Amino acid sequence: MELGLVGLGKMGGNMRERIRRGGHTVIGYDRNPEVADVRSLEELVSKLTGGPRVVWVMVPAGEATQSTVDELAGLLSPGDIVVDGGNSRWTDDEKHAEELAAHGIGFVDCGVSGGVWGLEYGYALMYGGDAEHVARVQPVFDALKPEGSFGAVHAGRVGAGHFAKMVHNGIEYAMMQAFAEGWELLEAADSVTDVREVFRSWQEGTVIRSWLLDLAVNALDDDEHLAGLRGVAADSGEGRWTVEAAIDSGVPLPAITASLFARFTSQQEDSPQMKMVAALRNQFGGHAVEGSK
Repeated sequence: MELGLVGLGKMGGNMRERIRRGGHTVIGYDRNPEVADVRSLEELVSKLTGGPRVVWVMVPAGEATQSTVDELAGLLSPGDIVVDGGNSRWTDDEKHAEELAAHGIGFVDCGVSGGVWGLEYGYALMYGGDAEHVARVQPVFDALKPEGSFGAVHAGRVGAGHFAKMVHNGIEYAMMQAFAEGWELLEAADSVTDVREVFRSWQEGTVIRSWLLDLAVNALDDDEHLAGLRGVAADSGEGRWTVEAAIDSGVPLPAITASLFARFTSQQEDSPQMKMVAALRNQFGGHAVEGSK
């Protein structure tokens, strides 16, 4: 099938390549002309000839997504579909779906996880929307997801995909914080002489073995004591939104909430634990890190 893809950054650019490898035609637009296939959204839409058209948006949440949806509403036709694959708040999905529906355009929200590794291993996808709209986009979902039976889910109505991805990221916060706290404690113990190899030993036969643990070992292989990093880790909107949703629903999230507040602490001082969190974020998502002073 044909797909228009808006936003060709670290995620979007690799997604374009993986979809193409799946046998589909992708026309990509980005503000950076060096990576774009076309010069404007209008040109992108004009080149999609096999209707109904599908345009997948991979731009930052908030104003950038809103302005893109607004422009597409004026360019697309009834029966076409917009997919928001960025990190939008689920409440924005409902607004975008309603705005596009007024023009007869369908909307699917899709939480995407896979970071810089998705091109090789596939992306975990969580999508929400009407069954008929999801079915139209399904060939692209199938091209992006990991091989096998898992890695993609129609989570429910519009907003469900980004809500599920938000909860995923909240869990990710807490898991990274647990690894970071354990690493700092091991580093502080005089009796432990090789923290990196302790972490490596956990990769097989333990209940905490995981891809996140593998990435921690990768980071320690690159810099055994993370001496080249500052202990600063940014918090994404999704971490905050997870805690806000828990408050609204009356659901206790002590571990996730504490991990969010630990990020706040890291932004005030150079935290040893946040060196590990920063290293892990860089390993799985290519997020920027700050060098030690």
